[in-house]
Amino acid sequence: MEDEELAESLFVAQQPGNIRIISNGVGSNDTSASASGVTVVLLLSAFVTACSAFTGGFVVGYSAPAESGILADLGLSTAETMWILDIFYIMGWLAIYFAKGAWLLDLGRLSLGFGFGLTCFVAPTYLSEITPKILRGGFTSVTMAMIPFSLTVAYLIGSVVNWRALALIAIPCLLLLFGLFFIPESPRWLAKIGREMEFEAALQRLRGKNVNTSEEAADIKDYTENIQQISEDKILHLFQQKYAYQLIVGIGLMVLQQFGGLYGFAFYMDEIFELAGVPSIIGFIVVSIPEIPAIALGSILIEKFGRRTLLMISATGECLGCVLTGLSFLLQSLNWWKEATPTLVLSGILVFKASYSLGVGAIPWIIISEIFPINVKGSAGSICNLVNWFCSLLVSYTFNFLVEWSSAGTFFLYASMSGLGVLFTAKLVPETRWRTLEEIQASLITHS
Repeated sequence: MEDEELAESLFVAQQPGNIRIISNGVGSNDTSASASGVTVVLLLSAFVTACSAFTGGFVVGYSAPAESGILADLGLSTAETMWILDIFYIMGWLAIYFAKGAWLLDLGRLSLGFGFGLTCFVAPTYLSEITPKILRGGFTSVTMAMIPFSLTVAYLIGSVVNWRALALIAIPCLLLLFGLFFIPESPRWLAKIGREMEFEAALQRLRGKNVNTSEEAADIKDYTENIQQISEDKILHLFQQKYAYQLIVGIGLMVLQQFGGLYGFAFYMDEIFELAGVPSIIGFIVVSIPEIPAIALGSILIEKFGRRTLLMISATGECLGCVLTGLSFLLQSLNWWKEATPTLVLSGILVFKASYSLGVGAIPWIIISEIFPINVKGSAGSICNLVNWFCSLLVSYTFNFLVEWSSAGTFFLYASMSGLGVLFTAKLVPETRWRTLEEIQASLITHS
């Protein structure tokens, strides 16, 4: 009963200091200066956040081109928060560079894993909390698209330099360290912990000194005060009926992102090329071609067509890419049209990577950063992150076993998961375009 009263209090008239929800569930289209201004501070904050995402993607992409060199050189058998993550990144890359044996290499990779795990949730959450609603999708999309883009950069550079040199090329982690001195804290976080003066100053810096932020500031403070009446930020509070819908959506999106097979492609790209008879260097170069156009297109279309539509298109493209790759190995196993195998494999990977960069790579993280109230956002992000990387572990660990079972069947399985992801998105995922975080979260309280 208390939650219903709170939800009703959040659905109030469009007056200064109140949250504005319109009856069809889509936020108002107000594009005033206070809502949509792009400032130097906002651009700097987005750039610094993008550096963290770029370095994270480089972590993933490092494995494929560096694997053979590491095995040869080391004699191994085959058998707040952004400060913290940047320290993990720097320590990790230095550990890999100076590795003389397995233990330091493993320690470096562990450190990078911690950094990347933090990046995946912290980067989109920070951007969603500082960016005006009509820019939030595009800014966050470009930032999170740095992950697959930097993965491709690692492939390309790794094909021409040795693995130690590749570890030192992760320069954005140093840019991130430098940039953190100049970007403001999240105004919504400052409001949550009661640092009102700093909250207003941070919001003013982000929106510009000549912009009137009083209305936006009042909305944020009003919502934060009301939402904190529900519960404390404890992980057990997530497992209540009022958060069930958000949790299902968040976990479902993480499963969709990973079970589409990204890390099967990412970690074992060299092996896939070998199976298909494609020279590795040529393969890495060719599959890198669609990355930047897809990222640019996704950042434009996300605000034009919305998160749900673009996510469904992206997952459909992933499905098609996996079908083409699986079909090539099926024809190869049947000794039919074997000369077409390299072309089909390259086509399938091209379609998959372009589709992933278009939406599946960024949009799940964007939506997760938008749908959870600030009082449980940290706990919710931890759970979704845990599910994401557990699914990543399953995909990367089982890939070799699945390929031994059936090369074609492996990619058809990934295709079926992407197809299920399209249905899941169509039925359950909410549209959050052009709505403030307060509007989105208030509407989802009533949905639950």
